[in-house]
Amino acid sequence: MQGLSFQSLKKHKALIPLYVCTGVGAMGAVFYLLRLATRSPDVTWNRKTNPEPWQEYRNKQYKFYSPNIDYSKEESPAPKF
Repeated sequence: MQGLSFQSLKKHKALIPLYVCTGVGAMGAVFYLLRLATRSPDVTWNRKTNPEPWQEYRNKQYKFYSPNIDYSKEESPAPKF
């Protein structure tokens, strides 16, 4: 297939930005998925050592971007167990 090898990319230089943009988009999606898997209180990797991980995020800001609210100063509406 044309455009899938390095030799054909040398002939069709217009395809290089397409591959770069696709690669950057894929890396961004992988980064965001890994961030959600490691930082989100909805995901539990080890239930034996920490059965209620969402309690750690009671007063922490875990949103990716929040320009208006500082969650470290807000009181959590979640019930305390």
